[in-house]
This record gives sequence, C-alpha cells and structure tokens, in this order.
Amino acid sequence: MAYDIFTDEHEQFRTQLSKFLAERVTPFVTEWEAKREIPRSIWNELGQMGFLGFCCDPAYGGLGVDPLFRVVMAEELGKCGCLGFAVSVAVHNDMSTTYLADLGTDEQKKRWLSPCIEGSSVCAIAITDPGAGSDVAGIATAAEKKGDAYVLNGQKTFITNGHYADVIVVAAKTDKKAAPPHRGISLFVVEKGTPGLTTQKLEKIGCHASDTAELFFDDVKLSADNLLGKEGQGFYALMAKLQLERLILAVEGLGAAQYVLDKTVAYARERKAFGKTLTGIQVIRHKLADMATAVGQARAFAYDCAGRFARGQDAVCEISMLKASVGEMTNRLVYDATQIHGGYGYMAEYDVARMYGDLRSLSIIGGTTEIMKEIIARRMGL
Repeated sequence: MAYDIFTDEHEQFRTQLSKFLAERVTPFVTEWEAKREIPRSIWNELGQMGFLGFCCDPAYGGLGVDPLFRVVMAEELGKCGCLGFAVSVAVHNDMSTTYLADLGTDEQKKRWLSPCIEGSSVCAIAITDPGAGSDVAGIATAAEKKGDAYVLNGQKTFITNGHYADVIVVAAKTDKKAAPPHRGISLFVVEKGTPGLTTQKLEKIGCHASDTAELFFDDVKLSADNLLGKEGQGFYALMAKLQLERLILAVEGLGAAQYVLDKTVAYARERKAFGKTLTGIQVIRHKLADMATAVGQARAFAYDCAGRFARGQDAVCEISMLKASVGEMTNRLVYDATQIHGGYGYMAEYDVARMYGDLRSLSIIGGTTEIMKEIIARRMGL
C-alpha cells in the first residue's frame, strides 16, 4: 500500500534508523529486559547518530526537521521488539524535551536541552500524582514560592525514565486556591541529585527494559531559574502537547503490532500440526489475514492523523480515535498471536510472550481508552 505523506528524506531516515535498531537494539533486548535497564551507552549512540531532538533548533544541537520525522521514528521504534525501549525514547524525544524546546529560555535550553539532544542526559516528564491519575487539574504536588525561590513537595508515580533521568519536567501547583484548579499549575525542571528528590523503581508486568518510577519531593529547593515557562500556565502547556504524545504512542503501537504479526506469520509458516504447516490450516490463514487487515487499517488512519498534525490542523478527535483504536487493536492482535503460537506463546523466551505483557500498557498510558472515548464524545457534542 502506497502513502504519499513521506518524502525521500523521511524514507532515508527510516532506513538508517531501522538498520541502527536492528544492529544496536534488537539483539540486546533479552539482556536489557533481564537487567530492567537500558544502558546509558545507547543514549549516547542515539545522540551521535542524530536520533534525539532532531526537530529542535540547530542552535541547540537539533536539525530543525518537520514533525513527520517523529512519526517515522515512532513506527520503527515499535518494530524493534522492545516496547519498553521504544516508549523510553519517545518520552525523552517527544514528551519531555519538547517542553524544554518550546518553553525554555536560551539559557535553559543550553543547560538542559542540548545535553538531551547529545544523549548525555536523559529526560522525563512527571505529571501523574498517585491520587489524581488522569485528572491533571487534581494534582496535589505543590511548589510554594518563598522569596525568589520555590520549595517543592509531593509525589509522582508511573513516571517513565523517572529513576535514571538526569532532567525531569515536573508539574506542580503554585496556587492551591486558583479557580478553576488547573490555573494554578506550573512546570519546573528538577535535576538528578537535587537534595530532597528520591526515586523508586516500580515493577511492571511488561516493558521491563524501561524504568518506571515513583518520585518523592521532600522540601526540594528550586531557584526561579527552574521555572519552565510562566507561572500558572503549566496546564495549558501540558494540554497543548497531548496530541503529539498520543500520536506517537499510537504509531509505536502500530509498529509493535507489525512486529508481532511478522513474527507470527514466520512461526506459522514453520510450525507443523496434523501433517501440515499452520498456514495450511484455513482458520489460521484467516486469522492472520484478519490481523494483517487490522494493522493495515490502523496504518492508513495513523498516517492520515500524522499528516493533519504536521499541517498544524486540529486533530484532537482523530488522534483520540487513533490512540483508542490502536491500543485495543494491539491487545486483540497479540492475544491471537499468542493463541497461534500455542504453548510456545506462553513461554517467556518467545517474542510474542514478551510483547503480550508490553502491549497491555498501550490502552492505559498517555490517556486510557476510556478517556479517549470521553474526548471523542465531547467533540461529537454528546
């Protein structure tokens, strides 16, 4: 199926990235999953290859390219066989450094953004409070202004890259009495090693290579230079980035679904049962055909959403539909893939078993399927 949204430059980038991932990531997935850690060296390599911050201003180390390069990278990352790695890179590239690039002063960008583009620093975004979940306006983590400085107290949870990050963009209340509540939220940059900041890794059922952590802020003292953007404007900045975040997660899910499909087709061609390969059994052939159709439909919709986003159009409804549908589709697909593998599909050494745990996260992170449906319903005027 041909698509016309990508240029030759995009496809060259895809080829280069695919080769890098095949050589430097996929062979080491089992090792990284076992260690529950992505080696820092791979971040350095990503930076050296120009795979980090490429949409950012060249003045800070970026290439200033268009946002469709993000979409290409997301899809190829999804195909690498390690969704934990894919999500960690996306959080760094598309969900946290974006705030530094768009809201930071020249000094802040030189201090924090450039090292993230080089790969010498890893970035995270800390929004979710334990008691707030998807309710961003309901966060309790607070930064109290004292003179020209702020004192940060509270807790964040489910933070990707949170344990190993060097730079963390944190959402906190600076005005507890603001009405409505979201007007009192501001963004701050907290560096690793800042006194009062502690982190604790969380154990997940999948995406083991990526670290997901709880963050604790106990009288963390921040200077005015750590405020990112204007005080009280954090909520609006967060909402403005959700389209990109959800688009990238959906496209990574699409890539991962293609990876699972390819692995399942290859297995079905080799595995014999009742004197024939699995592909010789009609019900299996039809199931694979259904899976391929689902991936093809998702890709067409994803590229349409990507094109809308790249043109600067309001695609909130469409991207919410994409995020919801891809999250659910990948879970159905990997269920069927596991079933086709039979007992082997339940063995941890098989890729499909690992992806079974990994892909369950896609209908939760970045906004649950239920939240996406609520956004869609509101856009429908319901």
